[in-house]
Amino acid sequence: MSLEPTATGTPLKPGQTGTAQDTAERIGREAKRRHFQCRVEALDSYDVANLISELLVVFVCATTGQGDPPDNMKMFWRFLFRKNLPPSSLCQLDYAVLGLGDSSYPKFNFVAKKLHKRVLQLGGNPLLPVALGDDQHDLGPDAVVDPWLLALWDKILALYPLPPGLEIIGPDTRLPPKYTLHYLAEDSLHPDGGLLQPTASRAIPSELHPFAARMVSNQRVTAECHFQDVRLIEFDVTGSGMKFSAGDVVMIQPQNCPDDVQQFCQLLRLDPDRRFLLKPTEPSTSLPALLPQPCTIRHLVTHYLDISCVPRRSFFELLSYFSTNELEREKLQEFSSAQGQEELYSYCNRPRRTTLEALWDFPHTTCAIPPEYLLDLIPRIRPRAFSIASSMLAHPDRIQILMAVVRYKTRLSKPRRGLCSTWLASLNPEQGDVQVPLWVKKGGMKFPADPDTPVIMIGPGTGVAPFRAAIQERVAQGHGGNCLFFGCRQKSKDFYCQVEWEELVTKGFLTLFTAFSRDQEEKVYVQHRIRENQRLVWELLSSRNAHIYLAGNAKQMPAAVAEALQMVLQLEGGLSPSEAEEHLTALERSQRFQSETWS
Repeated sequence: MSLEPTATGTPLKPGQTGTAQDTAERIGREAKRRHFQCRVEALDSYDVANLISELLVVFVCATTGQGDPPDNMKMFWRFLFRKNLPPSSLCQLDYAVLGLGDSSYPKFNFVAKKLHKRVLQLGGNPLLPVALGDDQHDLGPDAVVDPWLLALWDKILALYPLPPGLEIIGPDTRLPPKYTLHYLAEDSLHPDGGLLQPTASRAIPSELHPFAARMVSNQRVTAECHFQDVRLIEFDVTGSGMKFSAGDVVMIQPQNCPDDVQQFCQLLRLDPDRRFLLKPTEPSTSLPALLPQPCTIRHLVTHYLDISCVPRRSFFELLSYFSTNELEREKLQEFSSAQGQEELYSYCNRPRRTTLEALWDFPHTTCAIPPEYLLDLIPRIRPRAFSIASSMLAHPDRIQILMAVVRYKTRLSKPRRGLCSTWLASLNPEQGDVQVPLWVKKGGMKFPADPDTPVIMIGPGTGVAPFRAAIQERVAQGHGGNCLFFGCRQKSKDFYCQVEWEELVTKGFLTLFTAFSRDQEEKVYVQHRIRENQRLVWELLSSRNAHIYLAGNAKQMPAAVAEALQMVLQLEGGLSPSEAEEHLTALERSQRFQSETWS
């Protein structure tokens, strides 16, 4: 049965990363140019039971570090892998899967490959082989995505040709904005409805309803002379109803700094105090859930528009439509073309240039941006995840985080700064009431249900955060068997929580091994301490069924630690190299070896 494209629903299911969302939106725009009715939906807002009646679906999914599906995909994942689904469930479905991953991780694009295979098992008809976008490629995922999309549209239009008289809307025509913006009369001024609305009673805080937590303390835990500023920050969550355990994460919704907001408004000639209402251009589009209605420009720019993110290709593509300056327009068109990706990478990604800085470089175009296109042009500020570094048993109604303030140099004169860490570090609870929107989510790490099971924790740097929570929890229950390998540069400068650890060692609750890499000529890391204490590690693993946990930076450390553990298995357990590798893999499969790393 052939269908007119205008009657074909094409839901696109992005994962939780900004890249997946951006790519899904791009496919949505390309679908509109081909007259397809198209819904771009996140998987957690899509009723998975409707999949059996869909005709054409493109899945866009990101794979997180350990090969897990993104959080907003987990319900969908469980449904799709139910054993009782008949093999012909999706026989009417034409589909394609676009994966976004990072080949520096062992489970590269694992979710996309598994999803493609499962939909095929359920009778789906794949339009193309699964696409495997790679962050590690010099040109990023687009190196794979661009040619794959060209092939996808050829395939789709062969199956669902345009009706006579309809032409593809060419790239010279600007698509309408997602929302129209209606300014309110200035005499109807009211105070700005803030982001921190009180959480409805009995509602557990979430992304749509964050809890306004009072910051209790913001303490620097590295020496003033140390190059890195690391903070131990405490929040009061009394009355939030939030429950969490060791291994869980707190999500924090950051905001732009007032100077950047002011600059942005000046560049675009916007009055920050003007109030407006948003209306969707198409009835099927819902309003942004996190924006109050009515809203001020200041609120929109402070709390919603991510003006500090590195702009993507789609940003320059849309910007080129507003350009009244020929030189600027030519440059913008080059940045948004397939041929210009290397130059765009050098301009944006390599130096980590922000959206605000890019707007400065195109002044004629920037002041011509229609305000209603702001939500199409600039993505929303995404929440940041932090390992919770405290236990409810030790600190009731409190959440603590251990946070490195992100600051580094590129070839640009101004140092690069992390949006969330810079904002949090700037807050001083001693100078008045400071509130931060947050909520709690289940983390990837699960500590043993039986507190008598010993745990070996390997946490260099801020990787020690979840282990501080676990140790506090286990100590509050009166359990020892806690073995911690901690690493940092210098004992005198960045030995976080030193007094706390030493006190626990004295009381017999903790066995502590430290590696201070710069305190001697030869660099010493946590993997060296594991090798030095291989007999104890082997005894805990073989005789006492210990669990191993690893957290920290994803560069060389995880591979070096895995190698050290394999050497322990060889030297103390008498295993061959291949047996040691298989044994470590088996420990991972049985959740006795868990890791959480970030880049």
